Amino acid sequence: MALLRRVGLPLLLLLLLAVRCGAVRNCHPSCHCEVENFGLFDSFSLTRVDCRGVGPGVSMPVAIPLDTAHLDLSSNDMGQLSDAALAGPGYTTLISLDLSSNKIAKISPSALSKLRYLESLDLSYNALESLPPSCFSGLPLAEVDLSHNAFREFDMAVFAAKVNGEPVSVDLSHNRLASVSATLHGRALNIQSVNLSVNQLVNVPSMAGLTLRYLNLDANPIAKIKKGAFAQLKDLVYLSLSGLGELREIEPHSFKDLQNLQVLDLSNNSELKRLSPAVFCGLDSLQELNLSGSGVTTLPTNMLSHLPRVKSITLGQSIHCWRTQKQGQYHRQTGQVRHDEELHCDVEGIVL
Repeated sequence: MALLRRVGLPLLLLLLLAVRCGAVRNCHPSCHCEVENFGLFDSFSLTRVDCRGVGPGVSMPVAIPLDTAHLDLSSNDMGQLSDAALAGPGYTTLISLDLSSNKIAKISPSALSKLRYLESLDLSYNALESLPPSCFSGLPLAEVDLSHNAFREFDMAVFAAKVNGEPVSVDLSHNRLASVSATLHGRALNIQSVNLSVNQLVNVPSMAGLTLRYLNLDANPIAKIKKGAFAQLKDLVYLSLSGLGELREIEPHSFKDLQNLQVLDLSNNSELKRLSPAVFCGLDSLQELNLSGSGVTTLPTNMLSHLPRVKSITLGQSIHCWRTQKQGQYHRQTGQVRHDEELHCDVEGIVL
């Protein structure tokens, strides 16, 4: 109160405003910087900086506040990501960085080396065909978007050099991938989710050694899924094989290694006409099977014996089937009522 009486209310407000503005005083004039406060009594703050479309006339690195956590540098026609582009003050505190739509065709091996707290990186809609093997070294990445680039082959080992062992999700959709590998040489690699949809894969790539929980292979020219295609992916929970326009056959025991799989999406595979019962061997945890929009209109009579936990099956033109219990029958030897289970569909005449 004494301070308020001495300086007066207008001057105090100006002082407070100066403190507020000081938090973003290093903001480039073409960028928009915003301070966000969190916690009890706004005890924690971070700065979000939007520098979309400020280039290509602006030289890199763009000036940003020292405590910047989120930076958007998309649509700046950077062309090449050099060592100096992200080396200025304020970059070392980044948690997320958006470099999408920059026509980036090459990344220097040390371009990201200063970003020791970076968890989310968006490099989508660029012209990348390869990455330096050590470009993610020392980074605690959790999400990496590499979609809409020009990769023809990709080695997941590029993520082996990241730190902290936390799982990472990788989006490689909408590339030109014909080959995906994981050359680990004994190194640990914790990749939780991989999106490989809309590429040029003709076979299911080997993901052995990855701790995958989510895998998307939609819209690839895969004509046949072979036995053992998903070997050593025991942690997989969600598998999407939708929109495979050339898929005609799934060999028996193709999914036998997926003991923890809960959702299997085989929708919109119009050339897939038939599935033998042995296709579903090993899917002991499967709860949801989607065959809608496929050529499969009938299911094996002993389907439930192969899918002990399935709750929902969709096939044909959105025909939905679910698990039900028959009227219990008294078993004379055990003296108990046995409840048999069956699949019930919402359209009559479906052959099971």
